[in-house]
Amino acid sequence: MKVSVLIPTYNRPNALVATLTALSAQTFKDFEVVVSDQSDVFAGDDQTIQTISRLIEFHGNPIKILQNFPKKGIAHQRQFLLENSSGEYSLFLDDDVVLEPDVIARMVQALEEEKTGFAGMALIGLSYLDDVRPHQQLIEFWEGEVQPEVVRPGTEKWQRYPLHNAANIHHVAERLNISADDQKKYKVAWVGGCILYDTAKLKETGGFDFWEELPEEHCGEDVLAQVRLMEKYGGFGIIPSGAYHLELPTTIENREVNAPEFFLSKSA
Repeated sequence: MKVSVLIPTYNRPNALVATLTALSAQTFKDFEVVVSDQSDVFAGDDQTIQTISRLIEFHGNPIKILQNFPKKGIAHQRQFLLENSSGEYSLFLDDDVVLEPDVIARMVQALEEEKTGFAGMALIGLSYLDDVRPHQQLIEFWEGEVQPEVVRPGTEKWQRYPLHNAANIHHVAERLNISADDQKKYKVAWVGGCILYDTAKLKETGGFDFWEELPEEHCGEDVLAQVRLMEKYGGFGIIPSGAYHLELPTTIENREVNAPEFFLSKSA
């Protein structure tokens, strides 16, 4: 299996239907879907989710919806998914993200060109299409091969993150006339919601094994994993993005413990 699409979900059956439906229409065909469910009512019992799962399987893509209890936090959710990945690449996809049909194909192409730790697509919030923010649209393209780099909270490189707010990444692609046929790679602090990892490299750098050191309520686990990967193997964003955020309220309400700040401040 080339790609394992890994989806953590919690009490979002309608959003999960949208996410899975978009996966059923991907032009790239060599992938499986693994859902880790911590919902109060098992997502696999939902009739609509069952129907979309059958459609995905009808197109030749295996799908598993697994329960993961007891709840031990989102980093544990992601580690559980990583341990259930059989793909050369692992696409961590949030349960409130809808992809254009060519996204997986484009991400695989980019990651195979660079052989780095990850490639990400920033999420576009379509409600922000008329909210143009030039002060947040600074972009640094990779010229030549993507290289490893050290990115830490509070540094200049950390300030790349506003590019991924609202619909900024869409506005930049539109302004610079960057198309999917000529996608470009750019420097990131991190990418949330839609990240294709080299599975072996992610496991080698620890994956999300730090979950045991975190309280159950935390955030930033994907950021920490990417920071560790970038330092050894490099990582990048892809523009234009074809990933759209459903803009639902977060299911992680307590965000006082931020994983990169929690761990990296100790090593500073």
